[in-house]
Amino acid sequence: MAAAAAAAAEKKKTFVLYPSLGVGHLNPMVELAKHLLRRGHGAVVAVVDPPDGDATSAAAVARLAEANPSIAFRLLPAPASPDPAAHPIKRAHDTLRLANPALRAFLRALPAPADALLLDMFCVDALDVAADLALPAYFFFASAASDFALFLNMPYLYPGLPSFKDMGDTLVRCPGMRPIRAVDMPLSVQDKELDMTIARMYQFKRIAEGRGVLVNSFDWLEPTALKALAAGVCVPGRPTPRVFCIGPLVNDGKKTGDGETRRHECLAWLDAQPERSVVFLCFGSIGAVSAEQLKEIAHGLDNSGHRFLWVVRTPPVDPAKFFEPRPEPDLDALLPEGFMERTRDRGMVLKMWVPQAEVLQHAATGAFVTHCGWNSTLEAIMAGVPMICYPMYAEQALNKVFMVEEMKIAVPLEGYEKRMVKAEEIEAKVRLVMETEEGMKLKEKLAAARKMASDAIGEGGSSEVAFAEFLRDLENSRMENGGCNN
Repeated sequence: MAAAAAAAAEKKKTFVLYPSLGVGHLNPMVELAKHLLRRGHGAVVAVVDPPDGDATSAAAVARLAEANPSIAFRLLPAPASPDPAAHPIKRAHDTLRLANPALRAFLRALPAPADALLLDMFCVDALDVAADLALPAYFFFASAASDFALFLNMPYLYPGLPSFKDMGDTLVRCPGMRPIRAVDMPLSVQDKELDMTIARMYQFKRIAEGRGVLVNSFDWLEPTALKALAAGVCVPGRPTPRVFCIGPLVNDGKKTGDGETRRHECLAWLDAQPERSVVFLCFGSIGAVSAEQLKEIAHGLDNSGHRFLWVVRTPPVDPAKFFEPRPEPDLDALLPEGFMERTRDRGMVLKMWVPQAEVLQHAATGAFVTHCGWNSTLEAIMAGVPMICYPMYAEQALNKVFMVEEMKIAVPLEGYEKRMVKAEEIEAKVRLVMETEEGMKLKEKLAAARKMASDAIGEGGSSEVAFAEFLRDLENSRMENGGCNN
């Protein structure tokens, strides 16, 4: 029986991947699709067309489809628009729930039944579609395993606590995990009375209903969380879903697609800089800071004397609406007078976007000032680049805690909690990483992490073994269901 299951697990399978809304959720799903294709399986990424006409997401789907012709992308029709006055997180939650009929129709119309549905961590209502079709459903958790362990426990822990926003530096204790300050808990759950927090608790609780969870991490990086998850202490009163660490799955900075693309101008600039001499500053696909903070960063970089490559976005009018589209920044108006001229021989400021993975992999990049998004963190680990943390939204402050205190691959910028880091702090942390003995130890730690990450995804590595175990588990689910899914 075991031999038959192993042989069947090796056969080509077709997976439908279902990301949540937003570029930050789409990119990891594409990396998972590429991972499946490399192993001879088929992958279809089904993307809900947002009812509000999100131009950023539409452009990202088009770009990723062009760069990855082997992956099938399918846009599912937008459902009825949810309450426009609701918080964007609640609106996204409602949109995904309302998209269930379109997902069900799509799955039923496939030429051959899919072997499994791989869900984004927030697509929990799609579990109902999977159950209707007797289709195995696994979650793909694109953030840290440490975050996942906390999220699983939060629906059970939070009812007995005040709102995190009222707890300040008070430590929150989840079973098996290091204590976390309440202020570092995700922005979306700071006020327990809000609709968006209620939506998140619902999502966190339902994740445990999945057959298993693929996590974009690797064993060496997060032993504490994986021990807690394996011990079953995160979900009281019911089994914890089986966790498969199959990462890191990230953009490796190499060109994809068939067409010739022009090399970005920043890479040519980096070619002319000394090895490990450049501080790279980038805050993700939507991250942006205030006009006042931009000036503090500029003064800190100026005073540090180090080379830098800095991606700048227009500050949001309302800090709570950093996710809304904004025009390109006016650098002359936003940056201190004379800054561009003073630093033109050692700095480069770019608007909106750069090929981040390629920048991190470049030999000239020596440090990374980051918002601590998990994709960015993994890309830096794969490049062996130490990080300076400025978390902004979502689970990024949680990531910062684990990156600094447990993984020891980063240092924090004091003041991030109030979204105002002073120039002196920017200068001090840049100098620490680039000049000091502590910075050298950080670089040595990243070199070790880089090797362990490469080993994990190499032949016989822990993540490859975990992926094979996932395929065996999927085959077992088919056998439990009589060998068919639909």
